Amino acid sequence: MHATGVLEAPRQGEAHNRRPGRANRQNAAEVQALKARDNTTNWTYLARIYLVIAVSVTATAWALESAKVGEMSWLVAIPVTLAAIVAIGASQHQFGGVIHEGTHFILFANRRLNELASDWLAAFPLVTTTYHYRLHHLAHHQFVNDHERDPDISQLHESDHWLDFPITHVEILWKLVKQLWPPNLIRYTITRAKYGSMGTGTLNPYADPQYPGSKWPLRIGALFILGAPAVLVPLSALGHWQAAAIVLPTMWAAAVVALLRLPAHHFPRTRLAPVVPIRQLTISRVTYMAVLYGALSAVALAGYGDAWGYFGLLWIVPLFTTFPLFMILRQWVQHGNADRGRYTNTRVFLVGPLVRYAVFPWGMDYHLPHHLMASVPHYNLKRLHELMLQDPEYAEKGVIVEGYFGDEDNANGRPTAMGVLGPAHAPKAGEAAYVDNAAIEYADIADAAGIAREVEASLRR
Repeated sequence: MHATGVLEAPRQGEAHNRRPGRANRQNAAEVQALKARDNTTNWTYLARIYLVIAVSVTATAWALESAKVGEMSWLVAIPVTLAAIVAIGASQHQFGGVIHEGTHFILFANRRLNELASDWLAAFPLVTTTYHYRLHHLAHHQFVNDHERDPDISQLHESDHWLDFPITHVEILWKLVKQLWPPNLIRYTITRAKYGSMGTGTLNPYADPQYPGSKWPLRIGALFILGAPAVLVPLSALGHWQAAAIVLPTMWAAAVVALLRLPAHHFPRTRLAPVVPIRQLTISRVTYMAVLYGALSAVALAGYGDAWGYFGLLWIVPLFTTFPLFMILRQWVQHGNADRGRYTNTRVFLVGPLVRYAVFPWGMDYHLPHHLMASVPHYNLKRLHELMLQDPEYAEKGVIVEGYFGDEDNANGRPTAMGVLGPAHAPKAGEAAYVDNAAIEYADIADAAGIAREVEASLRR
């Protein structure tokens, strides 16, 4: 399944392997050129995220330590801390953008580098893996807005964050206020983590029902990820560095041995083959957490500050509060109140730089061109959108959103992100269901026949 450029519009009721639009050969060639990947560009984008995190952590540590000794007012230190929690939650969402690029094999051109960088620099810090997210996300792309096959929909239902569109401005604001209640954010994060750790479920079209695996790999990993801090934090607080130096490698080795000894049938097989074997991937995630826990314990035991406390405050707290809030703000508006049409299943969002960083990371503001050509890297999506505007059908049906909050359309007739969820922008009848087979063009297909059956069933709905 390979993209072939900007070609003619597909016939109604088909699965789509071809790419969007009507354009001359010059535009088709330029669109193809936008798919070019390399092994250098995204290092700059990655560095920016880590810089924001580093500045946020440093500023907070300085403010809180200064406040403790009376060199700074708590009236200053507390707002600095709250701002850091917001900035780091936004940066965690940026990590989601990194994983998103890795999922589509467009973070880096080298396949192995793409997977390792996405995992070790973004996915593992969020306690997920690129491969498990790929199973979730590529199904969303191929079967977008299919209530039986799009995992984004089932995940929102399970976490109780689904909205019955269309929805009025007042209703969505009230729903948003309710989402600020911490238990709702925690429930969303736990559900998302479940999907990100297990990858497939009964509703995922890439699940292989003959080889579902078991929960033992997840249990072993979770036991280490949650159990090690429960032991290391008190040891670090009491200054027992010898015990910590023994306990951490012992627990890590026990988890690795348990994972190595698990029979193969405990690890699921899916219709998309992993780049890194799942057993090895699970061990890598445990190893990452062991290295992180070791570093935190070493800093604490060396007397350089409460590393575990700052980790909880500046990583775990955002992970369960601001990070899921930004994700919800994105998920609701990207596909909410939309249908399964080729040009109408999502939109383009014109927003300011702060909203873009926090809510629409790594090109997620140009979501319509991304869904039309998922093999284009995030930094080329704006140009793809500009080229696609030359396609009359794209220009007519594609929705461009300007600004996030507000109920009314702008002076230029463009709706806001919240306004587009209302009755005035509800889907019109007549758009054929769009199944994007080209979304998996870079993936290694393990069961093409099984996926083809899902495509056929989706188009019959």
